[in-house]
Amino acid sequence: MTSSITLPSPAKLNLFLHIVGQRPDGYHELQTLFQFLDYGDEITLSLTPEQPGVRLESSLPGVSDEDNLIIRAAKAIANKIPDELSGVSIRIQKRLPMGGGLGGGSSNAATTLLGLNHLWGLKLELEELAQIGLPLGADVPVFVRGHAAFGEGIGEKLTPAFPPEDWFVVLKPACNINTGKIFSVKGLTRDTARITIAPAFEGDASRYRNDCEDVVLKLYPEVKQSMDWLTQFGPARLTGTGACIFGRFPTESAARIIWESKPSGITGFVAKGVNVSPLHQKLTELE
Repeated sequence: MTSSITLPSPAKLNLFLHIVGQRPDGYHELQTLFQFLDYGDEITLSLTPEQPGVRLESSLPGVSDEDNLIIRAAKAIANKIPDELSGVSIRIQKRLPMGGGLGGGSSNAATTLLGLNHLWGLKLELEELAQIGLPLGADVPVFVRGHAAFGEGIGEKLTPAFPPEDWFVVLKPACNINTGKIFSVKGLTRDTARITIAPAFEGDASRYRNDCEDVVLKLYPEVKQSMDWLTQFGPARLTGTGACIFGRFPTESAARIIWESKPSGITGFVAKGVNVSPLHQKLTELE
């Protein structure tokens, strides 16, 4: 049995995000289109049966181990095996900014679940892994299932989708955004008309938007400044509740020309949109 594995933990974009209602429990009903990027964190999982328990080799700044989704995911799936075999040490190489709307924590949880499922030979189906991951976060199931998807509900009801695999410039302004704060703003749009099929961006993409965008731009001038700059080169959009924004380009060279001209002080990256998660691509290679 393999005792160690290193896997990608990719970013996602919400190519659009519509808020179509609010449930009695306070959660918002969404419609969104998820696509992965060929860029993200990297997680190494090493089994330590001689030392039971879940350990993170180095903590993430500002996140307690108890709250870290990596630790919580590992403990959730460790319930499937005997305690004496459950030892695992986890190392993460962090590239994705926290609080950026790129799904970094949810992606980390999904990579942990799929990686330990592989290492421990559990052979759990993706649907069961997605159900284990859902209590950790509404975005965990899309990372577990590993295909671009039209999401509904709170984002967990998924239908495979096939948006164009274009290139993106992703900018991270110098601020962190609290999702709860954005969803609690009274002026947030909560009644966008539902659409009945997953759009493939054929035709007028301007019909689709991010309903959180206006609120975020008003509250966070750093995001508005980056948005105004990127919009010079074509449509730009917020992902999730931010703070990252993205612009779509048809080729890598076109994206990198824009990236090289970005204002100083703004971080981010260039990446390709992919409809099959890099995590699943890697696991397929290992089969």
